[in-house]
Amino acid sequence: MNCKKIVSGCLLLIVMAGLPVSLHAQAAVSIVGSGSNVPTPLYSVWTDEFNKKDTKVQVRYLSMSTMEGIHQISAGSGDFAAGEIPLTHEQMDSAKVSLIQIPTVLVGIVPIYNLPGNPEVNFSGEVLAHIFMGTITNWKDPRIAKLNPKIKLPDLQIAVVHRTQGKGSNYIFTDFLSRNSPEFRSEVGKTASPNWPVGVDANRGEDMITKVASIQGAVGYVELNFAKRSDIGYGAVENPAGVFVKATAASISAACKSLAGTIPSDFRVSLINAPAQDAYPITSFTWLYLPTSNASAERSSALKEFLEWSLRDGQTIAKGLGYAVLPPTIQSKAQAALTSMQMASRTN
Repeated sequence: MNCKKIVSGCLLLIVMAGLPVSLHAQAAVSIVGSGSNVPTPLYSVWTDEFNKKDTKVQVRYLSMSTMEGIHQISAGSGDFAAGEIPLTHEQMDSAKVSLIQIPTVLVGIVPIYNLPGNPEVNFSGEVLAHIFMGTITNWKDPRIAKLNPKIKLPDLQIAVVHRTQGKGSNYIFTDFLSRNSPEFRSEVGKTASPNWPVGVDANRGEDMITKVASIQGAVGYVELNFAKRSDIGYGAVENPAGVFVKATAASISAACKSLAGTIPSDFRVSLINAPAQDAYPITSFTWLYLPTSNASAERSSALKEFLEWSLRDGQTIAKGLGYAVLPPTIQSKAQAALTSMQMASRTN
């Protein structure tokens, strides 16, 4: 086979793969991240918009779970990971690569339910804890009724639906329940992989909504923007000021703003039970876990370009989609953290 045939064959394979055929065009740098399902709706839009803007860098995000993302990036696999668990010093020290973490947006976990007439139900942390421990089993329980004097609750068994192991939403939700119930803290605790005493599993946020919607009397929990995209009912939650607050972009932002002065430069913090009267109490950052150097200087530069865009243009997009964006002071801290990312390749 002569050289001309070899070149023709290679070009044919490139065309079949849907890749650029120009011999002069430089191939796009491909950046791949993985992790939590919670920010997937936003990250899908971010990657689409960024990839349209910069054809020299193409970013993909693979939705799996927070713990899977942490495991992969800690092992040196992938360019970034995402999740709702702030990495501890021990986790960072044991990783095969040097890592930093930065927040991208704020999220709120909301209790969702399926009740006749779809009433607006108030919940306290203690009542939610007892529901998810299986010690409150009926919607007419006096402890629920006391929080909801204006609505007639049905005599209906509660069917608990919870997320599968390793999820960031588990971590946020169990953090909140543990802070509001000593019994829950002792029996289940704050964890991404709780040993739930009752209930059935749902793998993803979409699965949670489908299961709750299919079982009358069911209760579960999802990130606010999943609930807003469906017809599922979601309740108001009592905050430390004694106010029942429904999750909105404004009430989630209020939680972060009330704690902004105490947030450290490594962003290792919980926003649960923020003190402001208008703050939604089950609020968290969603973080990106980032290697300070990459497999090549080119990849490091491409990743940093995407991250800077996410903290700038990406915030405008997030706000338009109904997410609570980072306050300016936190955006500035996150931008400053990116300076620790090296533009040289790491040595293995």
